[in-house]
Amino acid sequence: MSILRLLSDGLSIITISMCLVLKVPQIKKILDSKSAVGISVMGLLLELTSYTIMTCYNYTNGYGILSYMDYPIILIQEYVLIFLVLKYLNLINTPMLLAVFGYFLIFIGLLTNSLPKTILTIMVPLCTPISASSKVAQLLAILKAKNADAVSPKTWMLSAFTNLTRVFTTFMDSADILLLGNYTVSVALSSSVLFAALHYRKIVKKEE
Repeated sequence: MSILRLLSDGLSIITISMCLVLKVPQIKKILDSKSAVGISVMGLLLELTSYTIMTCYNYTNGYGILSYMDYPIILIQEYVLIFLVLKYLNLINTPMLLAVFGYFLIFIGLLTNSLPKTILTIMVPLCTPISASSKVAQLLAILKAKNADAVSPKTWMLSAFTNLTRVFTTFMDSADILLLGNYTVSVALSSSVLFAALHYRKIVKKEE
């Protein structure tokens, strides 16, 4: 096995390990503050869409588990995060529950190939703009509120780092241009959200 392959597998393991706690700082931040101010619901839903599509795409294409294990891991944390944000924003209602039911029906259908695989082929190229839009939505939410108290810089720092490592591991594993493009854009935008969160947290501290 080549040194580059060993490095790729090592980075994959590190990335997966970090993804086990990727959303935990953000979840803890919301629980501690009992507030979701500055958190973009639209951003979270776009993230959910992107993670779901990429999980199904990698799984149904039979890619190495180490190259995409972070997606299902983050997806579980995303469910918890969305629930908490909806709870603290008082958005849990019947239409929302019906939407959740519909989401899981589609997710299972894509994962098991009960739905045509061509859906994933069409949707995957859209994941880059979807993922980018989710981060832009979060960035705009921070800028609009001029408040990042409920936003965890640690989560966005981990996000930027894990996406950066995935640029390399994806190149080594499949060199899938769609995946590489998605990860590269995610690195840039996750870093932007991180810097915005740090900036507004610093301003609040100065005012205090």
